[in-house]
Amino acid sequence: MSARQGLTDHELVTRLRAGDEEAFAILVGQWSGVMLRVAMIHSPNRAVAEEVVQETWLAVLRQLDRFEERSSLRTWVFQILAKRAITLGVRERRSVPFSELAAQEADSGEAAVAAERFLGPEHRWAGHWMTPPRSWAGLPEERLLAGETSERLDAAVEALPPMQGTVLRLRDVHGWTGAEVCQALGLSEANQRVLLHRARSKVRHALEPYLDEALVS
Repeated sequence: MSARQGLTDHELVTRLRAGDEEAFAILVGQWSGVMLRVAMIHSPNRAVAEEVVQETWLAVLRQLDRFEERSSLRTWVFQILAKRAITLGVRERRSVPFSELAAQEADSGEAAVAAERFLGPEHRWAGHWMTPPRSWAGLPEERLLAGETSERLDAAVEALPPMQGTVLRLRDVHGWTGAEVCQALGLSEANQRVLLHRARSKVRHALEPYLDEALVS
């Protein structure tokens, strides 16, 4: 059962304000995992990140009556999380805001795709693909759903820089909109797009040798 199944944000908030423990427990179960990942960006270790998540849920309960529903409930909760993470980050001498970390990753100058994949400046079609990505549309479904594929995908996402990994998870795993990610993490739309594009490109590049092999085998 989902705490959001068939419920609007307003109805869910009403249940929480009425002390519906089941709704709150399900919400905690659904969101705490990604909240921990976000908190770990700004925390020196997992223990501190877990403290951030716990403090966030306590703050949600204390402040629920003041929630004006101008944003989605999820965005509001993650904004509280971001503030708690920054507060504990300062205490632990890790005070770089999410927005600054995002800007550092977005402005790093790294290419989303390796330069050798494109034709050089001496070529008539400079900048066009030399080795374009293969389409994976013809892959057998059993290969896409295989446990090894899932493990390789998880490893590729884990290897991403913190903000790229977080934006990718929120957008592609948890189904957030770009606007929700920007609101929750305090990102500009431009930085959010750059981080998502680089993350997706890196994950695809990491999976190419494994999945392309299935196309030619």
